[in-house]
Amino acid sequence: MILVLIVLIGLNLRPFLVAPGPILNTIMPELGMTVYSASLLTLLPMLLMGVGAFVSPGLQAAWGTRKGMLIALAILLLGTLLRFWVQDGVTFIFTAVLCGVGVAFVQSAMPGLIKSSFPRQVAPITGVYSACLMVGGALGAYSIPHLMDAGLSWRQSLGLLAVPVFIAMLVGWRYLTGVPAKRPNMSQVQTLLHRPRTWSLMAAFGLVNGGYSTLVAWLAPYYQSLGWERSDSATLIVVMSVCQAISAVGLPVLARKQTDRRLWLMLTLVMQSLGFCGLALWPAGTAMLWVGMCGAGLGGSFSLIIVTALDHSKAPEEAGTLAALMQGGGFIIAGLAPWVIALLNDLTGSFVSGWLLHLGLVAITACLYWRFNPRYYDQVMQPVAAGSR
Repeated sequence: MILVLIVLIGLNLRPFLVAPGPILNTIMPELGMTVYSASLLTLLPMLLMGVGAFVSPGLQAAWGTRKGMLIALAILLLGTLLRFWVQDGVTFIFTAVLCGVGVAFVQSAMPGLIKSSFPRQVAPITGVYSACLMVGGALGAYSIPHLMDAGLSWRQSLGLLAVPVFIAMLVGWRYLTGVPAKRPNMSQVQTLLHRPRTWSLMAAFGLVNGGYSTLVAWLAPYYQSLGWERSDSATLIVVMSVCQAISAVGLPVLARKQTDRRLWLMLTLVMQSLGFCGLALWPAGTAMLWVGMCGAGLGGSFSLIIVTALDHSKAPEEAGTLAALMQGGGFIIAGLAPWVIALLNDLTGSFVSGWLLHLGLVAITACLYWRFNPRYYDQVMQPVAAGSR
């Protein structure tokens, strides 16, 4: 039942973020939003996810994992419900902030929960959890345009996403009772923040997930600017998310017998490079291919880098804290990407410059990934004075 709970929670952590994308061109004129204010719908929640990873260890110490999870899901539920009554851009952004606060705690605590509940199956369970994130986003993006076609308003369509959150809350209330609350040692957080490897993991996670946040925010508007219909552009997000989910599950399983995961990580970057290059240079005829390549690369990279972070320590608590810190700094970096792409679009009149920028970020990430050699994990996890690799 803990696995069922992980699946239910994972399915609810991305719809609030992904669902507005295909209907953003409808929402923006009605609420008087610009591309910059619209980018805040992605930027602010991801920044909060990042900050939350630093704050949540203290909250877990005060509340315990069970209470913290339930409070966080309640905040996510509230933020989603409030979208029924959005009247202006500020209120809409506020709902995104509330959802981001709830998701921030949940996903920073999840790696530690996985490692403590499934110590011998970390890679496949992490893959399942990662896949649920992507599938949940796909379901949100796909359902909203169809709900609107069925006669609902965009407010009602977005507000209905509260129903599965409520179901996850009920299951969590029942089955999190048997999960021991881990109380992180705050001195451990300080120790990890003084290790260069922690910051390398943050940078790698952030640069890759900047590609995801950009696609979530601007993929549908990009293709709508090329003449695509709202439902067709939503289908692209579904294709991206499905490919993410398959890769997020498949690559960790394929890599499970190898402690050195660098070649698999490089494969994910190759797929991202092909996808972003195709979006920039040949977007129309083979859109599904490019979006699928981006999705497969991003999904595989997301789950493999979490597994890689967990590999750095045999102690579940330390490994979970390291993964949470990686996501914290990483999501702060990733959250800035949609705003930067909006700026480039404003300067150049096209999203093409943004896709090309991500090609450069992939190259930087490749340099970081290659440093994650398991032969040196014991060394890099020592205090800085003992080893600074």
